[in-house]
Amino acid sequence: MGATVHFDGRAEPPETLGARCERSAVALHALGLGPGRVVALMLHNEPVVLELMLAARAIGAHYCLINWHFKAAEVRHILSDSGARVLIVHRNLIEQVRQGIPDAVRVFAAEPSARTREAFHITEVLPVPSRWESWEGLRDASDAAASSAASPAPGSIMIYTSGTTGLPKGIRRAAATPEQVERLFEAARIAIGIEPGMRALVSAPMYHSAPAQYVLQAALKDAELWIEPRFDAETTLRLIESERITHAYLVPTMLTRLLRLAPEVKARYAVDSLRYVACTGAPLPPATKARMIDWWGPVIHEAYAASELGWVTHIDSHEAVRKPGSVGRPIPGVVVRILADDGRELPVGTAGLIHARSAAVPDFTYANNDEARRKLERDGLWTLRDVGFLDDDGYLYIVDRESDMVISGGVNIYPAEIEAVLATLAGVADCAVFGVPDEEFGESLVGAVQPADDASLGAEDVRSFLRERLAGYKVPRTILFRSDLPREETGKIFKRKLRELHLQASTVGSGG
Repeated sequence: MGATVHFDGRAEPPETLGARCERSAVALHALGLGPGRVVALMLHNEPVVLELMLAARAIGAHYCLINWHFKAAEVRHILSDSGARVLIVHRNLIEQVRQGIPDAVRVFAAEPSARTREAFHITEVLPVPSRWESWEGLRDASDAAASSAASPAPGSIMIYTSGTTGLPKGIRRAAATPEQVERLFEAARIAIGIEPGMRALVSAPMYHSAPAQYVLQAALKDAELWIEPRFDAETTLRLIESERITHAYLVPTMLTRLLRLAPEVKARYAVDSLRYVACTGAPLPPATKARMIDWWGPVIHEAYAASELGWVTHIDSHEAVRKPGSVGRPIPGVVVRILADDGRELPVGTAGLIHARSAAVPDFTYANNDEARRKLERDGLWTLRDVGFLDDDGYLYIVDRESDMVISGGVNIYPAEIEAVLATLAGVADCAVFGVPDEEFGESLVGAVQPADDASLGAEDVRSFLRERLAGYKVPRTILFRSDLPREETGKIFKRKLRELHLQASTVGSGG
């Protein structure tokens, strides 16, 4: 392993990372993990995440990344559904997950670093429950010279993503062929700028597939990696200048926060070392992209991707000036077609469902839900029911999402999951959750509540109830109360009308 990892002001040379990865692989294999088995990771951004991804990959296991915001019920579903045998979790997360650990899962607690404690203001770390074990203790006691039963096919990431049911679905991929592995390296080079010797900065949470794959692919190409526990706009600029960063992964919300820095702060730091800034995870507003190109130069690259599809399209800064609003052309080896509901291919300029398939991406299924996977496929292509069109030059434009999914700050949020919890609050007769445009986060959540007769509910009552049961980012910023909720003839709540009514009221209230 030729990657150097920088964290908390210290550099971990390739030989140290390599030795730790070997010990981790031996330890995981001794726990019964190997091809087709699952190890779950619920960890903050630290080098240990990369170490464990590489170790699982070496023995052919799936590594299931769990959002560290999740609470006990959310974690229980993922651990049970994935069939994970082992969970490795940072100690400061014990209280929020301890009630969600199935008895069959063996748990190892990892020690959060001083940098992580500082970044998240962690002042107290609870004792490790008696039946849990120390991950560092197991890893460091492992004999790196012992056989780790290296797999002929590398293990892969397992990400949980939700659908219209609101229940997260785990993506399990078939083993990649050697040809697909090579194609994946090439796709990563084009879509996110991975190249040997890059000096790369990542502060996006690695429980998401895109930053996790960015870090993994960079390490496999012997990069120098700077991992930050969380994003801070000025710290990002300071690191770019002081460490001569050449590559970075930033989601649209991060670019917005960088642009909001005071002019004197922006002027304080040089960014001329940058060669490639990858941006995925959510729509990047054309105006935001244009302002970043004006400031940083033609180094901003956007890719349309999904956990199921892999990287689909790419557009660089020069193309973005000519094609504002586009997410680019298909990456070599990717087929993109725009189809109507009946399967007809639609002409250029006509919006329909985006279907795609990448030669670099092995087939997949959803854990315990083959039917959901089958519904995505038509004529060998897959769709996540995003709506878009292709122009005369083959550039893709995304105009809508057929599902109700909300993308806020680069995070996929599924209203059905929130609605299912909110419906259990005493005094709620009916409810709906939807997204509205937000300048900083792309979209923000609004919860509409129809109170039961004689019920007395306030917005904070609703938010507090949800906060106790769901990750904080799933709690709507705005709570509306309505005597009735508009419905379609089928009885389904008419969310589009709710959204329009809310936006109209907001415009009038703001003097617009």
